[in-house]
Amino acid sequence: MATLQIDSVNVFARSHYMPLFSRVGAYDTASLDRLLFARRAPYTEYWAHQAAFVAAEDRPLFGFRMQANRERQERSNYFGVDDRTVEWVRSELAARGPLRPAEIEDDAVRAPRGPWWDWSGVKSALEYLWFAGEVAIAGRRGFERVYGLAEHVLPAEVVGRSVPRGDAIRELVARAARAYGVATLADLDDYWRIRDQRAVRVAVHDLEDAGVLQPVRVEGWTRGERPLAAWLHRNAAVPRRIDAATVLTPFDPMVWFRDRAERLFDFSYRIEIYTPAAKRRFGYYSLPILLGDGMAGRIDLKADRAAATLRVQSAWWEPSRPADAAASAAEVLRAAAAWQGLESITVARWGDAADEIAGALGAERHESRPEPVELAQEEPG
Repeated sequence: MATLQIDSVNVFARSHYMPLFSRVGAYDTASLDRLLFARRAPYTEYWAHQAAFVAAEDRPLFGFRMQANRERQERSNYFGVDDRTVEWVRSELAARGPLRPAEIEDDAVRAPRGPWWDWSGVKSALEYLWFAGEVAIAGRRGFERVYGLAEHVLPAEVVGRSVPRGDAIRELVARAARAYGVATLADLDDYWRIRDQRAVRVAVHDLEDAGVLQPVRVEGWTRGERPLAAWLHRNAAVPRRIDAATVLTPFDPMVWFRDRAERLFDFSYRIEIYTPAAKRRFGYYSLPILLGDGMAGRIDLKADRAAATLRVQSAWWEPSRPADAAASAAEVLRAAAAWQGLESITVARWGDAADEIAGALGAERHESRPEPVELAQEEPG
C-alpha cells in the first residue's frame, strides 16, 4: 500500500478503512484515526490518486501538481474563486490557525458585508489553496476537513522541500511499480493519476537503466494481437498461489483502475452509486469478493447499526468462482460483521449468489431490491 484513497460513503465502512481490513483482517479503526489525524501526524491528505492519505514527508513529490493547479487558476480561474476571497481566507487562516469551512463562513456572516469578497466561496477558496499547496489538512471533525496553512500543519522540512518534476515522477512511478508488482505504462500512470504517459515512459526507462524495473510479458495482456509492454519491480514477490478471502472497497488499488482489474481478473467492475436505482445491475455499492487469486463475485453490504445487523443487499457470482465460494464468502461476511461490531447478518433475495450465501450463513432473509441508500451528507473525499 502506497496510499489510502478517501471516500465519504459510509454504507458499510469508509473506504480508507477497508484496504487494511482486506489485507490484515479485523483491526481497531480508532488506531488508524490516531495515526492519520493526530496533531503533526506522520500522514496527510492530498490529491494523490484522488483525495487520499499519503506520508507527510512525501507531500513534496506532488509539488509539480500543486504548481500546475496554480497555473490553471491563473490562466482560467479553473477553481471558480476570485482573488480577494482567496486572500481573505488566507488571512483568516494566518490569524486564527486551522479552521473548518463553517467557522470561516460564520465569521463572514458576522462581519460587515462588503462588495469585495463572497463568503459563499469560502469552501472553493480553501479547496483551491489545498490543491495549490498553500493549505494542508489539519485533521477532521466527524468527516469534515479542518484546513490550515501548510506551515502551521506540516513540519518545516516538508513545507520547504522542493522536488523537480522529473525526479518526482520517477519516484512516484517507482512506488507505483513496487505497489503493483507488475504493471503496464497505463497502470503506472494511473496509480498517481499523473496523466502524462510521456513523462511516465521517461521515468520507466530511467528505472530500467537503474535495474529497478525489468521488462516482462504477461500472458493475456495484449492490445489487438500484440503483447502489452509491462514491467516487473525488482522487489516484487511472485507467489505460486495466493490464499485470500476478503471483500475489497471499490477504491482499493487492486480494482480502482478498471482496465487493470479486467486484465488481471477478467472482472468488469463499475460502482453504481450514480446509476438510477431501477437500472442498477448489481447494487448501490457492491464490493468485489476476492477468493484465492481471483474475483469470485460482488456483494452489496449495508451496516444497519441501529439493528446491529449486516445486511447483504445483493450478491452475485463470477463464472470463475471456486467450488467452495459460498462457504468462503460466508466466513468473509462473518469476519466483516464482527469487525464492524454487528451481531447478525441478513441476506436479501437479489442476485444469483444470494440463496447460496444465505444457506451457508444460515441467515434470515430480508426484502430484496431495497430503496437506494442516500449518499453520506458529509463532505465528499
